[in-house]
Amino acid sequence: MAERKAHVNRKTKETDIKLTLGLDGTGQASLDTGIGFFDHMLEGFARHGLFDLQVHITGDLIVDGHHTVEDCGIALGNAIRRAVGDKRGMKRYGSCILPMDETLVLCAIDLSGRPYFAFDGQFPSERVGYLDTELVREFFYAISYSACT
Repeated sequence: MAERKAHVNRKTKETDIKLTLGLDGTGQASLDTGIGFFDHMLEGFARHGLFDLQVHITGDLIVDGHHTVEDCGIALGNAIRRAVGDKRGMKRYGSCILPMDETLVLCAIDLSGRPYFAFDGQFPSERVGYLDTELVREFFYAISYSACT
């Protein structure tokens, strides 16, 4: 089987991103987004998904975290699309129900190539560390659409 790995470099006026994703990894992560809790989220994604993930972002955090988080989602979606390639040997659908602390997550994924995203979540605070919680939806939206285009 071909190595399911992708490198993405994304440079805009607001961000400079270098991202590597290995789908058949061991859960290792090297992360520096400038937003500590965002790094923590990405580390959990890598560890629990057994993906190898390296992300280094220089962003306009002096303004806010929006460009960093959204552009990271775009880069990660592009990496997922490139790494899965022709999707040979993969199942089209997947789902997970995950209880974690006071949260219950239901996630369903369809790798059909037609983007769609639905998010129904509320956050009890506007920030977790330096991550604006309103950006969580933007991050996953960016992944879902850029993974399919």
